Amino acid sequence: MTKRISIRRSSAQSTSTTRADLLFEIGCEEIPAGMIARAAQEFKAILATKLSTHALVDGPTAQESIVTFGAPRRLVALVKNIRVRQEDVTREVTGPPKSIAFDQTGEPTRAAVSFAEKQGIPLSKLSIVTTSKGEFVAAKLIVTGKSAAEILSSALPEVIHEISWPRSMAWTGLHQARFIRPIRWIVATLGGKAIACSYAGVTAGNKTEGHRFLGKRSIAVTGPRDYEAKLKKNFVLCRPSARLKKIESEIHSLTSRRGLHAHEDSDLLNLVTYLNEYPTAIVGDFDASFLELPEEILITVMRDHQKYFAVESRSRELAPHFIAIINLPADPRGLIRAGHERVLRARFSDARFFWETDQKIKLGDYLPKLAAVTYERRLGSYGDKVDRLRALARWLSEQWVAGGLAQADVAGADRAAELAKCDLVTEMVREFTELQGIVGGLYAQAQGEPEEIAWAVYDQYKPVGLDDPLPRNLTGCAVSLADKLDSLVACFAVGAIPTGSSDPFALRRAALGIVKMILEKRLPLSLSAAVSAAAKVLREHAPRIEISEAAEGQVLEFLLERARYILRERKGYAYDEIGAAFSAGADDLGDALDRVAAVKAIRDTKNFAPLAASFKRIRNILEKSVKKGDKAQLAVRRELLTEAPELQLYTVAQKIGHEATQFKKEKKYKKALEKISELRPSVDFFFDKVLVMTEDEEIRKNRIALLGGLLKEFSTIADFSELGSEEAK
Repeated sequence: MTKRISIRRSSAQSTSTTRADLLFEIGCEEIPAGMIARAAQEFKAILATKLSTHALVDGPTAQESIVTFGAPRRLVALVKNIRVRQEDVTREVTGPPKSIAFDQTGEPTRAAVSFAEKQGIPLSKLSIVTTSKGEFVAAKLIVTGKSAAEILSSALPEVIHEISWPRSMAWTGLHQARFIRPIRWIVATLGGKAIACSYAGVTAGNKTEGHRFLGKRSIAVTGPRDYEAKLKKNFVLCRPSARLKKIESEIHSLTSRRGLHAHEDSDLLNLVTYLNEYPTAIVGDFDASFLELPEEILITVMRDHQKYFAVESRSRELAPHFIAIINLPADPRGLIRAGHERVLRARFSDARFFWETDQKIKLGDYLPKLAAVTYERRLGSYGDKVDRLRALARWLSEQWVAGGLAQADVAGADRAAELAKCDLVTEMVREFTELQGIVGGLYAQAQGEPEEIAWAVYDQYKPVGLDDPLPRNLTGCAVSLADKLDSLVACFAVGAIPTGSSDPFALRRAALGIVKMILEKRLPLSLSAAVSAAAKVLREHAPRIEISEAAEGQVLEFLLERARYILRERKGYAYDEIGAAFSAGADDLGDALDRVAAVKAIRDTKNFAPLAASFKRIRNILEKSVKKGDKAQLAVRRELLTEAPELQLYTVAQKIGHEATQFKKEKKYKKALEKISELRPSVDFFFDKVLVMTEDEEIRKNRIALLGGLLKEFSTIADFSELGSEEAK
């Protein structure tokens, strides 16, 4: 039996369908502040998929009709104009041919009866349709759309379940239920009416909760129209934008009236926005004697441990004040301020004690204690890592001395690397881990180490991200590069390679830092040589660990992938331009950047683009010749160049090759490529008049050698055959 099903929506139903707004809130215990924004974005994407899948919103506009946001105790979705019922759908099902469904007298056969019974309609409702294959029996069926409330009752719990978290809680006896924190209430209303659904043992309704201490425990809402207003009356600003605006306005008001400024800190501003439901800024003071401590320590204590904003004077010097964000509308009696001041005073007193106690010992004298601090169980201690770090920092500095960098200092790099990890065993870093490296640099400076070495220790972890500043001197670059290279090579050697969900040693960040440093500082350095040097140091200092050439290759490719990313996403070069330079064997990233820039500058010129196409053709010919079994001929035999086009190409290529090579030696890559593009007329003439794959074996091999030499000679700056490749970006 042949069946064809066609579907069309009822136009009458479509025009009469009414719409309503959806309010969906997941109320729970406090969500970690750093997870809320991402969860709200995912919440929106999942909900949009559900609604469009069930045809409750139009697919293309699903994302536009949904607004999601979060606060410490809730994730909220407001959706406009949801269909209250799915549109009815008319289905036309085609059955057996007419000739089989009816006999010669026009009476229905068993085939027609069976088809009608299967579709659930009487025989009289069957119709005949004409198709390209003939006449067939058909049945028109109307599928009534489900109500949105019925669909959402099962879809909304699925939305909650599908939100992913770095870690989740599970409920005993409810093996399917999981969420970041215990769910306390669910609001789900459509057009003001509650939707019957539940998740994790919590039944949805139309009642939300206000501020934990100041608001009502049960607030009836009808939907998006009154939701935000009622929560605001109960001291909850549910939108992050409203909380952020309030915080910024109050900080500005508090500082400007005193002629001060808040220390700029966008990350902290974002954090406190998601830590509070009704944020209010208050200003506190601390004893000015604490300003004798380095401001890095004071700011870190305020920011990372107390979530306070540091305050600066007009001259941008740290002032003895701080700004705290409280989850209350006011502090009329100053009791909260006094509590914050008391806590900060204790923290600063601890920091001053650590500062004074740690410096009773020279920074370098902490080095033996690193032998008791494990870096990685297979890679040994931090003491072992320092040994590798010193050797690699010396090697890097030696390369730069040989390359003519006057500021390179081998002895300085060795001393900075020796001191780099010593602060890990100080009392200050044990208490304030965020200050590692910084504390070492401050102690080195306070104890009379040369400024260059102190700053190198201070900057050793830079850059942390692509927008982070670089080490401020070459010695710092040597230590930072050595640290990151050692981490990459050592971790790859023992199989601690990043996966999609795990990168415990931050190797991706380390690789990006290496590439950023080399490119922006224009450091002359062969990546392959650097990886090999790090592998050699590892073998010498950790002979039990075996690192294969394959592992070295993995590290190199790992670095090159990050280089391609930065050149593409940060520098704006095209995928094939980068591929052309890298395929030519560019190993020094600064040099590779110059080559990519030259390719970009010349690729659309009159001669270069057609020449690139010809080089791609040459590569294809060479690949076919290998398949045909022609062995590579090392040199072109001039006496076999019997036709004028091939002789001309040979002569012109020699002349242009000599001039292009000179430009290449001088690193004038654009001029070299412009010179190479002058090959185009001779290459075009050759391909127009000469048959490369001729039957004469000697002549064929000679022509292949000519083309092979051409490709090899003129692809040392960039592999032109890569241009135009359609690789996914």
